[in-house]
Amino acid sequence: MRITATFLDEISHDIPHQNWGLEEWDRDFQAMKAIGIDTVVLIRCGWKRQITFPSEVLKREKSAFKPSIDLIGMFLYLAEKYGMKFFCGTYDSGNPWWHDDYQVEPEVQLMTEVNDEIWAKYGKSPAFAGWYLSQEIAGDDTHATECYRKMARHLKDMSGNLPILISPGIKGAKAYNENMEKLGKTIDPADHEAQWDKIMKSLQGLVDIIAFQDGHVEIELLPIFLKINKKLCDKYGIDCWTNTESFDRDMPIDFFPIKWDKLRCKLEAAEEAGLSRAMTFEFSHFMSPNSCYIQAHGLYKRYQEYINGEIKEFYL
Repeated sequence: MRITATFLDEISHDIPHQNWGLEEWDRDFQAMKAIGIDTVVLIRCGWKRQITFPSEVLKREKSAFKPSIDLIGMFLYLAEKYGMKFFCGTYDSGNPWWHDDYQVEPEVQLMTEVNDEIWAKYGKSPAFAGWYLSQEIAGDDTHATECYRKMARHLKDMSGNLPILISPGIKGAKAYNENMEKLGKTIDPADHEAQWDKIMKSLQGLVDIIAFQDGHVEIELLPIFLKINKKLCDKYGIDCWTNTESFDRDMPIDFFPIKWDKLRCKLEAAEEAGLSRAMTFEFSHFMSPNSCYIQAHGLYKRYQEYINGEIKEFYL
């Protein structure tokens, strides 16, 4: 299976900024295009006071910092230039949606105003192809799924039924709890299936694509969960992708580019499970020949060899 989509993460809180401008991003879009990536997904249009575009709403409501570059405008320009589709991520206030006291209505209201602003400013771009709901749920996150439903209805009505993507996690041994401690134990597959059967039923007709993050569970268990995800998505008419993480959750320091053999195993498991597409988090940091991580340069070369059938075998 080939990677044909990637997140774009320049409003982050757990990986470094590369401080790129148009020249650097143009070079990276060329590298994406060269290996067959045709879809880019902005992971969030803003986080707390950091924003990707000059949002009057967020400057007024959150005292947001003025960005030096209009990233949404630039990404759309580059997506048009290289014939790619662009999905726009929604705003993340930083308020924890997994807490019982999370206030759904004010959060939805703010996100709605920001999305209206984005659509009015950028919606005419031919590259604007869909939306990404930025909350990364992992199961029984009731508040977030309610946000999903409310936001999805509004976005579809506003933008003429453009597709909506989510990328939830799996409650695996490598996932974190709210105290940023690894869970250490992977959810029973039957419990995962029961939880997501309920969630997908509630999102049917609203969410078009689900790309589960594949890094939370042990690689040897991943095929089980991928097949469950595909079965449930088929049941509810949702397109099932994989979000194949190109960073390594097994290292003692978060986060470095993943070992190529691990990424290959995950891609092969997704293909075996019949998933329709693979996207990654996240090309520019962890797979790009332009990345600040030199290990990513090697990963790009190994992936090129893989898709081009150029891997040679050596024997002692």
